[in-house]
Amino acid sequence: MELALMTEPQLGGTYQDLLDAARWAEDNGFVALARSDHYYWSGGPADANDAFTTFGGIARETSTIRLVVLVSPLTFRHPAVIAKAAASLDEMSGGRFDLGLGTGWMEMEHEVFGLPFPDWSERFERLEEALPYVRAALRDEHATFAGKHYRIDASVRPLAPSVGLVVGGSGPKRTPRLAGRWADEYNAFTALPEVLAPRISELRRSAEEHGRDPSAIRVSVMGGGFWGEDEAAYREELAEGAAKRGLEPSAFEAQLAERGALHGPVDRVREQLAGLEAVGVDRWYVQVIPHDLENVQRVAGPLV
Repeated sequence: MELALMTEPQLGGTYQDLLDAARWAEDNGFVALARSDHYYWSGGPADANDAFTTFGGIARETSTIRLVVLVSPLTFRHPAVIAKAAASLDEMSGGRFDLGLGTGWMEMEHEVFGLPFPDWSERFERLEEALPYVRAALRDEHATFAGKHYRIDASVRPLAPSVGLVVGGSGPKRTPRLAGRWADEYNAFTALPEVLAPRISELRRSAEEHGRDPSAIRVSVMGGGFWGEDEAAYREELAEGAAKRGLEPSAFEAQLAERGALHGPVDRVREQLAGLEAVGVDRWYVQVIPHDLENVQRVAGPLV
């Protein structure tokens, strides 16, 4: 099981915080740094910096860790802009950039900036078209695609075949089937193994139907949790998290278990990761909020 770090800069944190987190993760064996692509959040203004711009700086300040946008809403940018940004980041990082694409979901974020927010059916249609569009633009000598919303017919430079395409979501069928056809990685929120297993089966079935090798598609989960070096440290973290939510620790622990969030002393977390691995999960993005270096070390440090 690979470990990666996941940050949410729209909830607070500067570019320097992100760079510090990337360097720490690289030095401590994490294979990737992922960040969200949001400009706002429901709690109000924060340091919501731009995903592609910040990764341009981090690409030049790191050497081995992969950089992952998880995920970029198609409502923000045209696929041509996304493909060009991805190819540029691939060049700047020496082939270490992975691109997650999604429909976009936070309506308030679009309202405050005056961005169009089509209904769900149109947003999903656009995702279905954007994936073959971007894949062709990054990998084909002459990219061609024609759909209802997007089209391309051009020799595109630079090519960037090392950019991995990531499709993420919580849908039980449509999203994994879309990932099986076009993606290099399928990402889901952390859930119980028995919840994830049928989605992974759907992914693999779709890959086979489209002539792809299912084992070549990475399966990842993203989420936080509560853990500690030992039982005492875990109980302290659990009590703090429960208090913030107005719950008793036992009730909060039951909630974590029900939704498949990783929790417990690190030895127990390893057992939970083994359960995810048994159903086909290859990578866990450890969600850390906020992502200042002190908090990154506190949360992710026990997992190293």
